[in-house]
Amino acid sequence: MRSVNVENSPTFIPVVAAAIVDGAGRLLLQQALPGKRHAGQWEFPGGKVEPAESPHFALCREVREELALELDEAVLQPAGFAEEAPADGRPGLVLLLYRCTRWSGVPEACEGQRWAWFTLAEADSLPLAAMDRALLGGLIGQVPLA
Repeated sequence: MRSVNVENSPTFIPVVAAAIVDGAGRLLLQQALPGKRHAGQWEFPGGKVEPAESPHFALCREVREELALELDEAVLQPAGFAEEAPADGRPGLVLLLYRCTRWSGVPEACEGQRWAWFTLAEADSLPLAAMDRALLGGLIGQVPLA
């Protein structure tokens, strides 16, 4: 009988995302690139938590790589989480969302993705990835957002 190493076959992958909120209460969202899991849909910036990374560190690294922004780790606040079940031979995702109101730099499309600032109402009308839509619903209930 062959043994299976469950560490090499995760059921769920931890991912992190940032609800980056400017002084006007707008959210910074980006559009997933072709070939990505949610291609063409709008989403909060972020990505996978690599082995031995904390969620805060992974989030800061991902946003730096994707948008050239340096998040202020000291102000990251948990803002919710969502899950996506395994499908099509892929493991599921557990998405941890953090609200961030302080950063340095100006957003750049480092990977060629589209990005923009949106009000909550504008963001709600976008084609969002399912988990991001669920998380946006939680943000709409948080007053004040900024």
